[in-house]
Amino acid sequence: MSDAARVIAAAIVALAMLCVLARPFRLPEAVWAVAGAALLVALGLLPAPAALVGLGKSLDVCLFLAGMMLLAEVARREGLFDAVAAFAVAHAGGSPRRLFALVYAAGAVITVFLSNDATAVVLTPAVFAAARRAKTAPLPHLFACAFVANAASFVLPISNPANLVLYASHPPALGDWLARFGLASALATLATFAALAWAERSGLRGACERTTEPVAITRGGWAAIAGLALTVAVLAVVSALNRPLGLPTAILGAATASLTLAARRASPLPLLRGVSWSILPLVAGLFVMVEALERISVVGALADALRRAAAAAPDLAPWAAGGLVSIADNLANNLPAGLVASDAIAQAHAPPKLVDALLIGVDLGPNLSVTGSLATLLWLAAIRREGENVTAWRFLKTGLIVAPPALLLALAARVWAWT
Repeated sequence: MSDAARVIAAAIVALAMLCVLARPFRLPEAVWAVAGAALLVALGLLPAPAALVGLGKSLDVCLFLAGMMLLAEVARREGLFDAVAAFAVAHAGGSPRRLFALVYAAGAVITVFLSNDATAVVLTPAVFAAARRAKTAPLPHLFACAFVANAASFVLPISNPANLVLYASHPPALGDWLARFGLASALATLATFAALAWAERSGLRGACERTTEPVAITRGGWAAIAGLALTVAVLAVVSALNRPLGLPTAILGAATASLTLAARRASPLPLLRGVSWSILPLVAGLFVMVEALERISVVGALADALRRAAAAAPDLAPWAAGGLVSIADNLANNLPAGLVASDAIAQAHAPPKLVDALLIGVDLGPNLSVTGSLATLLWLAAIRREGENVTAWRFLKTGLIVAPPALLLALAARVWAWT
């Protein structure tokens, strides 16, 4: 490929990513990702076979997302998240601070077992409704949903699709994962809670309503709970066996949806219409564009830089890698940043601590800005539907308080660990 062709390909990828983040003409993000990928192929800058390779790499992540989105939509339609929010209000004891802590804890559990996208998409509206019923300022509690969705997203491999991306759909076995990330993820989650509570302390003063009407769990809801429990158990086993998570997640998501629909004797169409299917072509388009970056040697250059850094300064390289990728998350979103990092570390044969530091940066970096992760963008769309809005500057001011301590503590826990 000529130098001119490389420049054009890089420009197309950069422009497509900018449009994914800015959404010109209010078109969905997927439109721009697919358009960028298609243009690369149409102009001959990326051969069709190479584009198919990129699509193949996206398959496991897309299957994982499809299954998780089905599970999240089932939980939403059956009122499970509304029940969680009502429980939180009922047990807040009239204290906005206690309500904030309960919301954060619920978000952490949902993120760990259903992924950060589920917290952003499904819990956020329920929390907004809970804050409204409790007659307290909604923004601190909405921020809890956004920040915990990223902070707790590396407790388990299934907690964030970016985890699968960085490890090329083959994350470390569950026991190894917990040994490497257990302390780091706990510190990140707790530090994020403490910093966010301090940053939003003015909105958590005073009192709120003490009670709310309970939300009953339907027969379909119990079927959803059973399906979710089975999914968590199966994915734990699959992760422990170090196998790809996408296909089992998709099968279990479809099975859980079928069970709840059968329990209600309901049509599947409303449920299917409630799922954000556009995320799948968005992910596929991003994978194809990253394949183009690999062909124009961008990934190779990054791999060389990682090799040199690991050789020259093995103790400092993880810190630098984690910090730099966290910044890249906010310039280009953490999913493409994770894709590029995944290919680079594969070529560089990077040591485990360097790879793990990159994952921490990919997962925690997005808490700095509203464009940092897909989960945060989905959260922003969810609060806008409820009539609330957060400017990029407002999120950044909070992110500058919340993100750095969690990132530093998590990196320290991983870099200085014996394993």
